[in-house]
Amino acid sequence: MSSNSFGKLFTISTWGESHGGGIGVVLDGCPPNLPITEEEIQFELDRRRPGQSDITTPRKETDAVSIVSGTYEGKTLGTPIAMYVPNGDHRPEAYAEMKEKFRPSHADYTYQTKYGIRNHEGGGRSSARETIGRVAAGAIAKKILSLSGNIEMRSYVQTVQDISMTNNESFPSLEEVEANAVRCPQADTAEKMIALIKAVRSEGDSIGGIIETRVRNLPVGLGEPVFDRLEADLAKAMLSLPATKGFEVGSGFSGTLLKGSEHNDAFESRDGQVRTKTNHSGGVQGGISNGEELIFRVAFKPTATVLQPQATVDKEGQDTELIGRGRHDPCVLPRAVPIVEAMTALVLVDHWMRDSAQNKTFNFGE
Repeated sequence: MSSNSFGKLFTISTWGESHGGGIGVVLDGCPPNLPITEEEIQFELDRRRPGQSDITTPRKETDAVSIVSGTYEGKTLGTPIAMYVPNGDHRPEAYAEMKEKFRPSHADYTYQTKYGIRNHEGGGRSSARETIGRVAAGAIAKKILSLSGNIEMRSYVQTVQDISMTNNESFPSLEEVEANAVRCPQADTAEKMIALIKAVRSEGDSIGGIIETRVRNLPVGLGEPVFDRLEADLAKAMLSLPATKGFEVGSGFSGTLLKGSEHNDAFESRDGQVRTKTNHSGGVQGGISNGEELIFRVAFKPTATVLQPQATVDKEGQDTELIGRGRHDPCVLPRAVPIVEAMTALVLVDHWMRDSAQNKTFNFGE
């Protein structure tokens, strides 16, 4: 399996660079007869695209998607689905200095050392623009989950630097998340987050934070023991995203402060079903979904490009200085929300297919 591919039965392969001709994805393993339109995919891409608010990068891209193959008369054919988004707003001159100098905390040095060559314009393949393909494929995965199991998922900004949501126990609506530029469903907290992002941006700096995701109506049984545990695949999916530095599920690191008697999720019978009284496990036990709400969080670092002088080295290993240029998000979180949702959907569909193939395909008469 290529390092540019993800999934086992429901697979995606993305391609393209930040300032190349465009970004694309090939999705394989999608069932036939799924109704899907470019408009549905575009909705998710519009949530990810640059230039959508005054706290994101000003790069102007329509990110208009075209379905190149795999559908006919509005339905999937069961064959590979290829989707393409052209790049339009190129400004490679802003990256001229980065051809010789390495940006601190970017992929410049590691790419150059590993491959001996790199595309310095916008970071090339290491740019978050690669995630367009993930979001396009994720839109299809979300449609499968919605139609097949009424599965709902919601990602939102929980924390920006030291400003966090309070009492976030409810499942927010999409309208609540999309009501403000930062995509935090608590309006008063969102105002504080936006003000902080603007203040930091005015200093030529950046900040990070945490995105929380909740998924409800998941069936019991998604995930495999040992290496392909559901939370392990979710962690791989999330930590494959640019700027991610941490992942936790359920109680996460805070669970280490509890005793086992406090942390265990006691079982009970509720409406004829086995349920848990609490959900410290975050909907996953033994690496397998238990029917409770799936809850996890992803930590994003501050955007690496800042408009301040920073110490660095050039390709010859000589000390020098670099001031970031180009167009960048002062905080990646608002645009990362639909990307996290997309990767969540891709993992869940893949595991649902794997569970069905192993446990629900064959009938041995028992």
